[in-house]
Amino acid sequence: MSPVPSGTEHARPFLPARDFDLSKHFYEALGFEKLLDGDVAIFEIGSSGFILQNYYKKDWAENFMMQLMVDDLDAWWSHIAALDLPQRFGVPAPSPPAMQPWGLRIAYVVDPSGVLWHVAERRDGAVQD
Repeated sequence: MSPVPSGTEHARPFLPARDFDLSKHFYEALGFEKLLDGDVAIFEIGSSGFILQNYYKKDWAENFMMQLMVDDLDAWWSHIAALDLPQRFGVPAPSPPAMQPWGLRIAYVVDPSGVLWHVAERRDGAVQD
């Protein structure tokens, strides 16, 4: 068996958008950088990214979750709270940081299509974070 190629691989999930333009503005407000804007939009933050597509299925969108691991959840929460996402984008109010039973401190944000984001704080010494 040949070795797995290694280089600059980067996995990007495809996220649904019920209102493509609204979702693009939502992610830019959160701080994601839009790298491409066409039939799809590619967003990045740090070393992570995703492809936003102009496609929507309610059951899929409302059962889709993403995790954004951050170093300072309190700073992220201040940023998120200041954005007034419900007023600007018609989304549910974000849930403030709280320790979860599985050991991660998480704030929850729902995008305009119903995708649930777990904004989670990295733990010292936890390589999986």
